[in-house]
Amino acid sequence: MIPRSPLDDPERAAHAWARYRRLMRFMMGVTVGVILIALALLYKANGFVSVHFFIATALGIGFTMLLMSALMGLVFLSSGTGHDEAIYDPLDDERGDGEDRS
Repeated sequence: MIPRSPLDDPERAAHAWARYRRLMRFMMGVTVGVILIALALLYKANGFVSVHFFIATALGIGFTMLLMSALMGLVFLSSGTGHDEAIYDPLDDERGDGEDRS
């Protein structure tokens, strides 16, 4: 039988997703701060090169940081709620010793 995930409980799921949204809001603030610092340093070092240079830099840094934050946040959400342990591993029967070798 496949075990139930802790995220099947609506109350625990709501708490976990609220924590995830709070983490993403925090990381959005950090990302905006890093973008502003990077643009200021680029302007100080190079002067005004092109508006497209600054737009591409801001989008590149922003997309990279927010994607990394979203993926790592999902890893923390899955691990922190116990969702990772609520799996059925059909290879446990084949191993025979009952040990987790992951």
